[in-house]
Amino acid sequence: MNKLHNMTAPVHLSQLKTACSSCSLQELCLPFGLSDAELEQLDNLVQRAQPKLRGEYLYRAGASFQSLYAIRTGFFKTQVMHEDGREQVTGFHMMGEIIGMDAISTDHHTCDAIALEDSEVCEIPFGRLEQLSRDIPSLQRHLHKIMSREIVRDHGIMLLLGSMKAEERLATFLLNLSQRFASRGYSPNGFHLRMTREEIGSFLGLKLETVSRAFSKFQKEGIISVQNKSIEIKDITALKLTMGQQECRT
Repeated sequence: MNKLHNMTAPVHLSQLKTACSSCSLQELCLPFGLSDAELEQLDNLVQRAQPKLRGEYLYRAGASFQSLYAIRTGFFKTQVMHEDGREQVTGFHMMGEIIGMDAISTDHHTCDAIALEDSEVCEIPFGRLEQLSRDIPSLQRHLHKIMSREIVRDHGIMLLLGSMKAEERLATFLLNLSQRFASRGYSPNGFHLRMTREEIGSFLGLKLETVSRAFSKFQKEGIISVQNKSIEIKDITALKLTMGQQECRT
């Protein structure tokens, strides 16, 4: 996607077609088959938010719900705060994914969203999106699919934390990242981790030492190669077998 020079300015129809409809992420962000008139309506709806630098908040828990955010470039984590002050990572989100849906039911965000690297998002005012989706059935169906994916992902996390051993959890996590990178046209076998091992542990319900031991075991067995935060999956079949199944379904 071409980088926009003014991230706060509205996008013209021709730019929208180039930036979204012809983008490799279009299936993830936008429904197929929108007419020029419908694209024009989206043109008037979607706003370009300011870029977020690494460590900056996109929104905080308790903030009033105004918009959804489609990640244009970069990586975010979402987290909640326990009563004792501990932070619990609830998800990692990459380009082409929409975040902010945690606030739809209560009109307030229930978690923090923090950039793990310099990132850019498209801001989508939810009230106007709801109104527009009533007029564009394909857009409404797409929103329902996105919400359904979130429910399925939540179920996957519950299974992950409730029944899997440490190595199975890490294998599932790496295979899930592999699939998500592949769906965006990147290599499924080699990628850079934007999150720390401590953040991975928080998400998987594991201690830092346990995560490090699992990484070391996989590397010793020749399943992966690790260099700093760069991961190469050398034996994806063995990684799948670690999960006790032939195919990653989370």
